[in-house]
Amino acid sequence: MDRTAVTVGQPEEPYVIEMRNITKRFPGIVANDGITLQLRRGEIHALLGENGAGKSTLMSVLFGLYKAEEGEIYKDGVKVEIRDPNDATALGIGMVHQHFKLVDVFTVLDNIILGAETTRFGFLSSAEARKKVTELSERYGLLVDPDARIEDITVGMQQRVEILKMLYRDNEVLIFDEPTAVLTPQEITELMAIMRNLAAEGKSILFISHKLNEIMEVSDRCTVLRKGRKVGTVDTASTTKEELSGMMVGREVKFAVDKDPAVPGETVLEIENMCVRSKLHKRDAVHNVSFSVRAGEIVCIAGIDGNGQTELVYGLTGLAPVESGRIALGGRDITDVSVRRRSLAGMSHIPEDRHKHGLVLDFTLEQNMVLQRYFEPEFSRRGFIRFREVREYSDRIAEEFDVRSGQGAETVARNMSGGNQQKAIVGREMDRRHSLLVAVQPTRGLDVGAIEAIHKRIVKQRDDGCAVLLVSLELEEVMNLSDRILVMYEGEIVGEFDPKRVTVGELGLYMAGAKRDAAGGKEAGSDE
Repeated sequence: MDRTAVTVGQPEEPYVIEMRNITKRFPGIVANDGITLQLRRGEIHALLGENGAGKSTLMSVLFGLYKAEEGEIYKDGVKVEIRDPNDATALGIGMVHQHFKLVDVFTVLDNIILGAETTRFGFLSSAEARKKVTELSERYGLLVDPDARIEDITVGMQQRVEILKMLYRDNEVLIFDEPTAVLTPQEITELMAIMRNLAAEGKSILFISHKLNEIMEVSDRCTVLRKGRKVGTVDTASTTKEELSGMMVGREVKFAVDKDPAVPGETVLEIENMCVRSKLHKRDAVHNVSFSVRAGEIVCIAGIDGNGQTELVYGLTGLAPVESGRIALGGRDITDVSVRRRSLAGMSHIPEDRHKHGLVLDFTLEQNMVLQRYFEPEFSRRGFIRFREVREYSDRIAEEFDVRSGQGAETVARNMSGGNQQKAIVGREMDRRHSLLVAVQPTRGLDVGAIEAIHKRIVKQRDDGCAVLLVSLELEEVMNLSDRILVMYEGEIVGEFDPKRVTVGELGLYMAGAKRDAAGGKEAGSDE
């Protein structure tokens, strides 16, 4: 079959991409129900909707990862058949995926050129590829080490690799699926500028995001989906965040976090002089870090991605060995105990990478819900799983945290949307018996309605006497949720702040290393 099928009657200025009446079904759910989407040449078109609304599915149909049961796709007024990503690439369509499509054991350079290798006389010409990648990374401010292995770099760096993969292929239609979910505010600003430049060059961009500020800032038009159906398309300049959020969730959303002042109690977590070795270089990723978290307070670790936050959490939760120092939970030394023993001691962990450390993707939702508890009497008797109890527990968590899945508890985790995977992990970790909640990017990839609900849950955890350690790259989230802010820079705590008495600008100076709290115990940003 011809990759580009028959030409249809073309309008005077055909849309660069037109998806007509696209319907895509999965077992138990209609992910896309007769959706029509039109992309103009040189525009940035945002796609907005709740978790599970069908945004990523629709873009996966356009990129050839899924085949729609109904509907047609037109490229420049010509009806086309997109059977797989190779067809999409041949048509000049590229995609940055929400969940990275990278080979962990390959280098950055190998991942970028994979499938589009430059050859000379039948041999791989890596020098030319390296030159092009280096030029692109410098041009767009996406600096990465081409020789680093994917498994050894941060999530934020992996995101940059995904973007470079698409730019390397000179695509003219660019799909960004939640590209800013793991970027810092500075990196987001740079990406917005990159997107505007690409559009000015004549490239057309489809931009999936839950962040209304980004959509308002960078997009020309916005199409809103709800429960697999198109609600409408609006000109961004003539709408507001409130109107968009109302279209998306069907109700008014509160953007501010309501919480009473913290009433801290006993110290729950105490970290003394922690050092964690870096996988990328010889020096420590975390160097001589000390702090504590008390019951009834939310302490936030803020900082630009790659400054030791990931390694700090790995050392704290047992995912990486601690080089030196001491970790105490509830007065008990847990520095060298296993992940399970930390869990049983009262530590819950919402991980940064939900696929790598949060879920077993080929397990069902109900199996994932009891990963740390299947051996408890509630779910096990004489060595046998009590399946009815597991099912009832999974259904309860799914209902309380609005986890949507086509086949309920029997849904394979891999087949759930990223936002619903995240809500499942959040529900599982918050429901367990614990005295410390370590929440790393807890609202990553969630829509505004789900973010509002999760923020309320985190505040309730604090008010119920739990100690909360929040690690977030979202400055708005840091300022709204935290009772104390600790800034990390190059593996060290460089300042402690009261969110009521510090500005985002001052935080940014500490995060960039321009300022440092030299007083040691004195709280930075205070008047004393």
